Amino acid sequence: MAVMRKRFVSSSAGEEDTNLWENPHTSESDQPSEEHPYASLLCCHNIQDSLLSSNSNFTGYRGILNWIIILLVLTHAHLFLENFIQHGFLIDVRKVLGHLIEDSCNWPSVNLLLAANLFALLALYLEKTQEKGVLSSTTSHRLHLINLGLLLLLPAVVIGYEPRISTGGAFFSLWFYIILSLKLYSYQETNCWYRQALLEAARVGSVTQTGHNENLTLKDLYYFLCAPTLCYQRDFPRTPKVRINKLLHRLLEMVVVIQIMVAIVQQWIEPIFQKSEKPFTAPTHFLWLLFFFLTHSYLNFCAELLCFGDRHFYGDWWNAQTLISFWNTWNIPFQKWINRHVYAQLVERNVSPTKAEFLVFLMSAALCEYLVALPLHSCRLWIFLVMVSELLVAVFLGNSFQGNYGNGLVWLCLLLGPPLAVTTYFHDHYIGSHHHSRSISAPLASDHRVFLQLY
Repeated sequence: MAVMRKRFVSSSAGEEDTNLWENPHTSESDQPSEEHPYASLLCCHNIQDSLLSSNSNFTGYRGILNWIIILLVLTHAHLFLENFIQHGFLIDVRKVLGHLIEDSCNWPSVNLLLAANLFALLALYLEKTQEKGVLSSTTSHRLHLINLGLLLLLPAVVIGYEPRISTGGAFFSLWFYIILSLKLYSYQETNCWYRQALLEAARVGSVTQTGHNENLTLKDLYYFLCAPTLCYQRDFPRTPKVRINKLLHRLLEMVVVIQIMVAIVQQWIEPIFQKSEKPFTAPTHFLWLLFFFLTHSYLNFCAELLCFGDRHFYGDWWNAQTLISFWNTWNIPFQKWINRHVYAQLVERNVSPTKAEFLVFLMSAALCEYLVALPLHSCRLWIFLVMVSELLVAVFLGNSFQGNYGNGLVWLCLLLGPPLAVTTYFHDHYIGSHHHSRSISAPLASDHRVFLQLY
């Protein structure tokens, strides 16, 4: 090694001094030969970026994600412990089950769910009568619209004028009816497109119309209604079989997430609500868990159970650098439906793409406001206004924040936007219902627990 160091120093002293900044890149001839026994010792550097820099193509952040998850658990563990010391153990699963089974003769939300089958059967009947030529396409389309109008009107009337329906039951029923209305609209319009395509094909004699009649069955309709999609088509992509291990994995995941959400509501959020404070962190966690439960666990469970092949329920919305990119990737089933049945139809009717996008956004914002405001019997337009403000941020600040800064802006809007509006809605609803129950009955006022009732 001493001989090598001596040779290296003597050879370096004989060379002319050069400015490294003028020629930062060394040519291949200047590099030590790969055959030299000390080549790896003499040259140990090359041009490369840091892994966390913006110029790096590094994507292996799984360890960082695990670190963040562990950090969140440890951070909130002491908060949960402080809450437990202050308020005691408030989680009572037996009382939740008691609320689910008591007064078995009065389940307005269950009656709503059973009545929804009538609208689905009527849609199938209209399609069959139109297929047989009994009804014209115009008459059938009008009857379909009347059916969908009644489908949207029924839960609003029941929730608004039925005092015995619980908040949880109202939410579940309304969301169920909205999803059913979107599915039935896609069902009737897609069948109309199939008939038009078959008529075009029949004109050239390439196909008969018997193939489409085979799909107008109860089995086909209810498979579509149960499938995790909003857009109808014939012959959905299917997987070969149900994987029991995956099904049990999703089922266990759903049970665990539900238990955590119930614990957050009963152990954490309610004591804060009782003090008339504005909770934000805990409701935000609840909303994110609900989002994970609906978009990942539940939809994948249904897809595995039904062998449904298309399981692209969401994109990488967490990497979105603009709010528009987030809106296009966070809910793929709804994005497919609104692009297929609203945006494309508006553009086909000579509406400019910009106006069509704006109308689609207003429809989405109004739908989100409707889904939250009606079950809580309070329409204050907070969610709608928050989404409109996010649109203004996307239009006026979208070009100013790009890359990581744009992703940071997206996360800032997600954390301070809809969760805050939803939390305010629930806070006002809880305070109003709690004060109302206290004024009606003194014994009820002593029990501060509220539970997610599904009837």
